[in-house]
Amino acid sequence: MATTFSADEIVSATEVVRNFSSELKALTSGKKEKVVIVRNNRFEAVMISLEKYEKMSEAVSILEKIYKKTKK
Repeated sequence: MATTFSADEIVSATEVVRNFSSELKALTSGKKEKVVIVRNNRFEAVMISLEKYEKMSEAVSILEKIYKKTKK
């Protein structure tokens, strides 16, 4: 499964350092869902809001519990 990113979500590591406040505001305001950080022409990391991270973490926890039950 390939993940797709829009052009406005892809940001160089240098741009993130220079514009951290504005990138963070774009995430927390919902303007951007994620910021994909590129270094040396490679996708290196994804920055998401705390709210989105918490939702993803909870989903993983639920899936792990379901998986453990099916393994018994």
